[in-house]
This record gives sequence, C-alpha cells and structure tokens, in this order.
Amino acid sequence: MNLRVPTLTVSSSYFAAAICGLCLGGLNLDAQTTPSPSAPAPLPASPPRSELEVFPDTGFADARYKRGETVKFRVWLRPGAEVSPAAKVEWTLSKDGVAPTTQGTGELQDGMLTISGRLDEPGFLQCRVKLQGAGASGVAVLGGAAVEPEKIQPSLPAPADFDAYWTSQKERLAAVPMNARLTAVEPAGKASEVFDLQADSVGAPVSGYFARPKGAAPRSLPAILTVHGAGVRSSSRGSAESWASQGLLALDINAHGLPNGKTEEFYKTLADGDLKDYRIRGRDSRDTIYFHGMFLRLVRAIDFLTAQPEWDGRTVIVSGSSQGGAQALVAAGLDSRVTFFAAGVPAMCDHTGFKADRINGWPKFITTGEQPPDSVTEAVRYYDAVNFAKRTKASGIVTVGFIDTTCPPTGGYAAFNAVKGEKLMVEEPLSGHGVPQRSSDAMRAAILKHVSDAKGSK
Repeated sequence: MNLRVPTLTVSSSYFAAAICGLCLGGLNLDAQTTPSPSAPAPLPASPPRSELEVFPDTGFADARYKRGETVKFRVWLRPGAEVSPAAKVEWTLSKDGVAPTTQGTGELQDGMLTISGRLDEPGFLQCRVKLQGAGASGVAVLGGAAVEPEKIQPSLPAPADFDAYWTSQKERLAAVPMNARLTAVEPAGKASEVFDLQADSVGAPVSGYFARPKGAAPRSLPAILTVHGAGVRSSSRGSAESWASQGLLALDINAHGLPNGKTEEFYKTLADGDLKDYRIRGRDSRDTIYFHGMFLRLVRAIDFLTAQPEWDGRTVIVSGSSQGGAQALVAAGLDSRVTFFAAGVPAMCDHTGFKADRINGWPKFITTGEQPPDSVTEAVRYYDAVNFAKRTKASGIVTVGFIDTTCPPTGGYAAFNAVKGEKLMVEEPLSGHGVPQRSSDAMRAAILKHVSDAKGSK
C-alpha cells in the first residue's frame, strides 16, 4: 500500500500518524528559457549566498514529475540584489550532478527566468544557476526535481558471496570477548545513569556513552544505538541522555573507536593526521576498506545493549545521519536484532552508480568520471548500504535532500526502494546535505511510534 502526502512518501499506513536538447540513455534535457510569470516569497538567506533563487514550478512543498514530463525551474533575483534585473544567468541541467548535461545562458526579464528540461528515466533532475557580469558573487545555487524516484534500482547487484562474507566477519567478531568496561560519568544525570563504555571488537573498540533511566526494571526498556556522521569526534553524552529521558536504553558511539571526552585539539590532530581521508582508505580490497571495523562495531554495540538486564528483549533501534545514516542501514541489514532504523540523508549508497550512468555515493570510493580497477569496483560493493537495506527485515525511515551533492538523493532512494518492510521516506525538495528540523522531527516521531507500538504488542 502506498500513501502520498506532501514531501512524505509512505509505503504503508503504519507510518501515517508518525508524522534538460541532450539525449543519452534515459536523459532528455531539451532545455528552454522563458520569463517566469511569478515568484514565491524568498526563503531566509544564509551566507554565502547567490543573488539568485531557483525552485521547481511545483512550488516549495513538492517537486515530483513523471518520466518525460517537462520540468520548469523558476529563477529570480533575491530582493535587494544589487544587479540589473536584466542580467544574464549561466545555467546547467544534469542528472543529479553527472553527465549528460546541457548548459546555456539566459537573460532575466524583470528579474525572472524559467529553465525547462526533462528526464526520461527514474532519477533526479538538477538545475545549477549562477549570475554573470559585474557585481555577481559567482556563487551557484541549485534546484532539484524528482522523477519517479520510487523506481530507482541499484546500479549493480550485491556480490554473490555478500552474505557469506559478512557471516564470516561476524564469526570473527563473536570470537572476540566483549570485555565491556563501564566508567561512571560525572556529574551524574538527574533521571539517568551515564557511563563511558569501552568494549572490545575487531580492530578498534566500541567507544561510547551509555545512559539508562534510573531504577528501570529488568526487561522493561527498548534500546537505541545512535551513530555519527563523517568526521572525527567524541561520542555524545547528550544524545544518550536525551534518549534515556524518553525511557530507552541508549548508547551513542563515535565512528572510530576513539577515547571520549578529549580536547578539540586531540580530535583535530587525528583528523589532520592518522585519520585523514579515512573515507577512501583500503578501497582495493573488501578486507582493507576502512569501514570494515566500523561496521563490525555496530554489531558489537548491539551485543552490549542486548546483554543489559533492562533490555525488553524485543526492540533495537539504530539512528544516524549521513555516514550515520549509512551505519543505520548497514546495522539493520547486518544484524537481525535491529527492529527499526532511522537513516537521515544516508551516505554509502550506490558506490557503483557510474555503472548505470549515475552519480556515485559518498565517500566517493570512485570519483566522478573515474574508470577504476576492477578490484575497486568489486570491493566497494561489499560496503554498499543499498545491499544491506535489501536484507533487513526491520522497518525504518529515510530522508533525502533533492539538492544534496554530498549524499545524492539518487543513492538514498536506491536504498529506500530496496527495503522490503514498512518504511517512510521524507523528501526535502529545497534541502542540500543536512537534516532540516522537519525531517529530524519526523525521524524522532517515527522512532517513538515504533517504541510505542512495540510496547502495545506485548
């Protein structure tokens, strides 16, 4: 059952309450430029900003089209822009940022312009515009439109031995005693106990902050694991305590198994040194890719949570955004104990997009336009969140931004479409890489609904 409400794609009523003249393959970008008849109210500005604004003609709330349908992007000057209302605009239409593209220039008429194109396959049409001439800032601004994204498929299938490989890696992990060490964190919370957790894993340890409500009865609490986006930082005590205040056993882990609570300089030194460019490290082999240890730490963190006497024995949630969104999908596909995932603008989706003439997902193991060795193409498929999403039996929520150039919406939708269970997609037509408040609220609401439903099914 499919239910559509503005900017929310709901695959089941379960979640309803929770919240361009170029042609190659399927792409036809027969771009046209015409004066725009009207412009909606401008959005709040955030520096650095362009003098221009651009949105699909469907408006702010929705930006969805059928294959072959003409998409019109409305361009206009921001109020107060100190340039001529007849200035020229440089524009590019593309398939979510990759070739084939079409480019041109158009002249604003009374500060407005329309750029038209179409996409003849499922995907996202991206419009990039920049003002030309004296006084122009040179800052580009993006608009995006979805074209039947629910039909986007993985660029390649999972390797034939995908399941066997990850089963063997979990067996390696199981042979390592967890040896969990809990150190009370001061000052103590008012309603929860908070601990620094260190637990042995394959490679670096699981390192995080664990919080539990005071006085919880045995087998009474659901569990949540929160995971981090890209970068190098400490685990978040605040995240763990926030979820504990909602009545959950909560564990927030940092991505690298690093000590928690160190100085900012400590983490910066690592980011600039030993962990610089970790995202593409070891890409030639499935056994040396940096994320190998990160993925196994997800399972070990769940080992810890499900070993707690207060765990209810049924509910495990994993939540994160960007790199954390990828980890949420991976955990759900790698560990059958996961019952719900929340993946905001997930990274690591469709690493081999180039095989289908599409954009490759972060961390860009394969850069745009690169023809990598076969060893790389094969290795990265074992780390594609789309392949994990296909294997999960958990329900979940995914968010995408239509103008996200870091974790492109094409890959996010490929992962979402692979999920077989109850699922909710939150679309942000005006958003780049980030989780706006509305999406964040939807993720939290969906998590709490899952918790409530689990308690009600006892």
